[in-house]
Amino acid sequence: MTIHKAYLLAREQYAAYGSDTTRALKQLAAIRLSLHCWQGDDVAGFEPRRGNLGGVLPTGNYPGRARTPEELRTDLAKALSLIPGRHRVNLHAVYAETRNRPVDRDELEPQHFAGWVAWARAHKLGLDFNGSFFSHPLAESGRTLSHPDRAIRRFWIDHARACRRIGAFMGRQLKTPCVTNIWVPDGSKDTPADRKGPRELLRQSLDAIFKESYHPVHNLDALEGKLFGLGSEAYVVGSHDFYLAYAVAHRKLLCLDTGHFHPTESVSDKLSAVLSQLDQVLLHVSRGVRWDSDHVVTLTDDLRSLAEEIVRGNYLPRVHIGLDFFDASINRVAAWVIGARAMLQALLIALLEPTATLRQLERQRDFTARLALMEELKNLPFGAVWDYYCLQQDVPANHAWMRTIKAYEAAVQSKRH
Repeated sequence: MTIHKAYLLAREQYAAYGSDTTRALKQLAAIRLSLHCWQGDDVAGFEPRRGNLGGVLPTGNYPGRARTPEELRTDLAKALSLIPGRHRVNLHAVYAETRNRPVDRDELEPQHFAGWVAWARAHKLGLDFNGSFFSHPLAESGRTLSHPDRAIRRFWIDHARACRRIGAFMGRQLKTPCVTNIWVPDGSKDTPADRKGPRELLRQSLDAIFKESYHPVHNLDALEGKLFGLGSEAYVVGSHDFYLAYAVAHRKLLCLDTGHFHPTESVSDKLSAVLSQLDQVLLHVSRGVRWDSDHVVTLTDDLRSLAEEIVRGNYLPRVHIGLDFFDASINRVAAWVIGARAMLQALLIALLEPTATLRQLERQRDFTARLALMEELKNLPFGAVWDYYCLQQDVPANHAWMRTIKAYEAAVQSKRH
């Protein structure tokens, strides 16, 4: 059976439940995921490695890691060619191109990302940005924006200010807002005697960072919390609750990373809670496995639940969806493709749901029929609609994209030593 014939049959099945596949595909095509550049090179960046990664630990030694800006951009372009739709790329500050000149992070300027902007413009992509508060001598203590030493704290404040200038530059040049995110690894391995002090310093640092305002057409600021990390198992200064309070008070975006909470917590449940008070949020989508928060995204129940909440709440215009995982044990380009396609598939399933019918049953308190319908929807052939969408977007459907990955690995990645 051809993809088109399978789609026509699926369209009829969905129509019987009141779902419009044409409308769903049009909505899906408008969604812009943000692909994280650090999957392609194991969070190495392009400056000399100068310290621990602050709890960021890619594992594995699969061959073919990108070693230069050109190789990384080539790998990203290959991944994007296998992902339906038009998307964005998310950068960290350590991916600056300084032409082999020593430029510390508090001195970074927009010109150090001009190559990325030119590449993004040529490929019709948007860019997002992150400060890099790890892998640096002044981060060795495990404290940055909450460091008790005023000079060290000032260095990281200046780094964050530089990142916001760079983000605004990217937004102006590409005519699409850049989401500039702040995550710091500050915390304590064992139980601290003083939880208040570091958080007061972090609040003061954030106040200093955000003194300069940028138009939201160019730059959007986000703050990312975490439950725990390597070296901060007992206490994280920038916790979810801390940043939630700060974001509400100062009208910033809150970043919810799906791997940064307790395994029994539901990030999907948090969306309607925080968006009742905030205008927008940033999602970093990863897959937590035990204590590791950054496995490649797959089409799990948790991912489906997240996508359903985004769609059911009509939050698509208010949620910025970025991927955030790093797996060095598999082909790194394939990891991007697997994760991005899984996220889009989850969103498609949600867009195909007859939400109005489910809500009507809920209002009628017919919870039996609601549950029965939710279960029946799982049997509908969303895969046929997905394959047709890939055909529309001129990317390989089903598993055919792996042939392209294998050919790219043999021709390009295998030659990197």
